[in-house]
Amino acid sequence: MWNGQKVSVIFPTYNEKNSIRAAIEDFQMDSIADEIIVVNNNAANGTSEEVKKTSAREIFETTQGYGAAIQRGFEEATGYYIIVSEPDGTFQGRDIIKLLSYANDFNVVYGSRTLRELIWEGANMCIFLKWGNYAVAKLMEVLFNTISLTDVGCTTRCITRPALKHIQPYFTVNGSFFGPEMMLLSIQSKMKIIQIPINYTKRVGSSSVTGNKILAFFLGLRMIRLILSFRFRTWFQLSKLKQFDRKNI
Repeated sequence: MWNGQKVSVIFPTYNEKNSIRAAIEDFQMDSIADEIIVVNNNAANGTSEEVKKTSAREIFETTQGYGAAIQRGFEEATGYYIIVSEPDGTFQGRDIIKLLSYANDFNVVYGSRTLRELIWEGANMCIFLKWGNYAVAKLMEVLFNTISLTDVGCTTRCITRPALKHIQPYFTVNGSFFGPEMMLLSIQSKMKIIQIPINYTKRVGSSSVTGNKILAFFLGLRMIRLILSFRFRTWFQLSKLKQFDRKNI
């Protein structure tokens, strides 16, 4: 619970069999998370068996994709504060407190993995990934004249239920660049948002996207295309997204 409100954590999972149990236990350590929902997105064999050893609730999403899994988690979550993260060992459960502390004043709190002091030894944040995420985030910041952004690809974030309900009907991305779409929708809606630095540690196993620089490069290009498309639509008033009531934290 946080401020008397229920807290949900969503873990989309595909290739995290060897880390998911430890991640669930880590995020439950401070007893803040009231429910942890694991979205099995055609995950590796043995994942369900690891989840059953915990108190997390497992659901299945057959549409392949990071975005599809998170959207299914949003549909299933029952908390007022909804946190999304990844069960691959790269994020720490204690950062829940950081996210929720800012959620007292903001509709959406986004995490950033690019602060040097919080990038742990062995974390998959080479110069290419760090400055690539930073550059695309700054492109978004400049084009939309929004808050300071330093990372466009960080999964970990917290959104309040009223804010989620407002942008949920506009989700279109099922793939790996769902995160930037969610950021753009919250920016366009004039929500109160903020991005804060969080810990980023060594991954258990390898990522199917960021573990390959070529795939990561093309993902970055798709993110840029998405950002430019959103900017074009707002310039020519093609977007029908309504403004959010910022008082509704």
